[in-house]
Amino acid sequence: MQPRIRHDWDLAIPEARALQEQLRGRVIERDTGRVPRLVAGADISFDRSSPELHAAVVVLDAETLEVVEIAAVRARARFPYVPGYLSFREIPPLLEAFAKLEAAPDLIVCDGQGRAHPRRFGLACHLGVLLDRPTLGCAKSRLIGDYREPGPRRGAHTRLRDGGEVIGEVVRTRSGVKPVFVSVGHRISLETARRTALRLAPRYRLPEPVRAAHREVNRLRRLAGCTGPRSVV
Repeated sequence: MQPRIRHDWDLAIPEARALQEQLRGRVIERDTGRVPRLVAGADISFDRSSPELHAAVVVLDAETLEVVEIAAVRARARFPYVPGYLSFREIPPLLEAFAKLEAAPDLIVCDGQGRAHPRRFGLACHLGVLLDRPTLGCAKSRLIGDYREPGPRRGAHTRLRDGGEVIGEVVRTRSGVKPVFVSVGHRISLETARRTALRLAPRYRLPEPVRAAHREVNRLRRLAGCTGPRSVV
């Protein structure tokens, strides 16, 4: 699975910002109309003090949520850790992992932000646009925006807003547990992104594709002898 769009990754912060502003107009916020058969979770693990990254893409059957395929990469970061620009650090090894897949996913779920980003172009948008695949972001914490706490029961949700703009949904995927922050990545509507994130999280807080990818990157870090805390993506 290869990217449809390519660009240089060796960029200074002003150049990276300009690229985000250029590519954000390519994000499509409507559904394809196709029911996904295979769903991939994408995750990165690293220590901020180390340039080493562990990237994993885990493909699941969309109905059974059973693992179909795993692709992983160990790489060195080529971009500094700068909040708001993490896609420039994390996407290159993720693209390497996607290139290893034999089964191309119909939908990608990222552990990170999509439109819920200062420049409306978080990791889920960046990855989705490059691969031209339906993509959504499901983050554990808020990067930007204001919201009302959703109700305590599973399925409750409220809008995440930045000023007058709706940039995501705050979704309770498990009763009595902290919500997740869902936003559009590419080729998906916000409503479908919310419904999909909830459907893919039948038992736990995070969607199963993300949980599977998270387990894989942590396994890689243990094998590599990394014991420091995982950085929040």
